[in-house]
Amino acid sequence: MTARSLSFRSPTPMPGWGLSFGIMITMLSVVVLIPLSVLLWRGFVSFGPGPMWEVVNQPRVWSALALSFRAALVASLFNLVFGVLLAWVLVRYRFPGKRIIDAAVDLPFALPTAVAGIALTTIYAPRGVLGSFILENFGLRIAYTEIGIWIALIFVGLPFVVRTVQPVIEEIDHETEEASATLGASRLRTLTHVVMPMLAPAALTGFALALARSVGEYGSVIFIAGNLPNVTEIAPLLIVIRLEEFDYNGAVAIGIAMLAISFALLLAINLIQIWSRRRMGAV
Repeated sequence: MTARSLSFRSPTPMPGWGLSFGIMITMLSVVVLIPLSVLLWRGFVSFGPGPMWEVVNQPRVWSALALSFRAALVASLFNLVFGVLLAWVLVRYRFPGKRIIDAAVDLPFALPTAVAGIALTTIYAPRGVLGSFILENFGLRIAYTEIGIWIALIFVGLPFVVRTVQPVIEEIDHETEEASATLGASRLRTLTHVVMPMLAPAALTGFALALARSVGEYGSVIFIAGNLPNVTEIAPLLIVIRLEEFDYNGAVAIGIAMLAISFALLLAINLIQIWSRRRMGAV
């Protein structure tokens, strides 16, 4: 056995590297690589780039894509801010009902998305408990508008930010903040120059996960969105409509468009993560 093969296999203390690697590649291929390859083959080879562009380049499709990604970005940015704040409160403070709130954060993971959509629609509909109050006092409709879509996406995406940032906050020692204060830094400067740089990689990871979940969300949105073409129709619903019309090529074209935009956004987020880690290392 050569020195190169020894250095390739010896660093891990766990046995069965070859078997575990093979299982990992097999599962990744079955779950991710093969379905995406079939989707791309159906779009670019079977259907063709030209006809596929004709399907995507329609006002209704562009409106649905813009709404899906715009709402996902707004909801993910909201979750980024308030998810980090919620995680900080759960880790650093003790208060009555803390365990209940901590457990409730995971509720969107366990709750079926359709049930969440029905519940949100019932609450924020014009005759709902909160919907009627907001409509009568502020003249603002929540359900069947883009605001309702934001609320649904915030609901499903919040746990991703909280659960990603929470372990990092637990690892931040109080002495780090005390040392910053001892050196004369204000609370705001300690937050922006000491705490936030340590949280930035995890926060961006949670933001990316929330964004990925929000872009493809269907069940919790269709009940509260209203589903009006060119107004509140999301891209996943448009794909379902194409499938119900047996227009499989049209559904594939819209799916590939969503895949391309999602890949570009996640690539940009990963580049920002790499930059933030390098900046932390330099500091």
